[in-house]
Amino acid sequence: MATANTTSASTSKAAAKPAAKRTSARAKSTASSARTTQTRAARSTPGYAERAVLIPVGAALIAREKVVESVNDTLSTYSSPSKAQSKLNTQLNKFERRGTTARHRLEREVRKTRTRVERELRQRRRDGVELVESLQERVSSLV
Repeated sequence: MATANTTSASTSKAAAKPAAKRTSARAKSTASSARTTQTRAARSTPGYAERAVLIPVGAALIAREKVVESVNDTLSTYSSPSKAQSKLNTQLNKFERRGTTARHRLEREVRKTRTRVERELRQRRRDGVELVESLQERVSSLV
């Protein structure tokens, strides 16, 4: 009987070894697949930490470029006294035109308002005269 037990025990051990190898191989394959998926995901999309750093850096660089561009434009405009005088005269003329336009608009609005008020006054005067005349006729008819 010892032989039968030994044989069945050795047979079950022999059968268990390939099954254990298959299980181990499957576990290794699953782990490898998970690592590959993580690596692909990490490569395809930048991490949140990386984005958190890159966004303010990009914004600062764009702001810097705009400031440099503005300063360069100002320097080129006022680089010499003749250019500065020319720019000043241009701006003064522009301001003068704008002031003239505003004055003309105001004058036009005042004329319209005056005309409207005069028209209303004439209408009220006419209505008042007609009322007085009608009242005088009623009083004279009663007396």
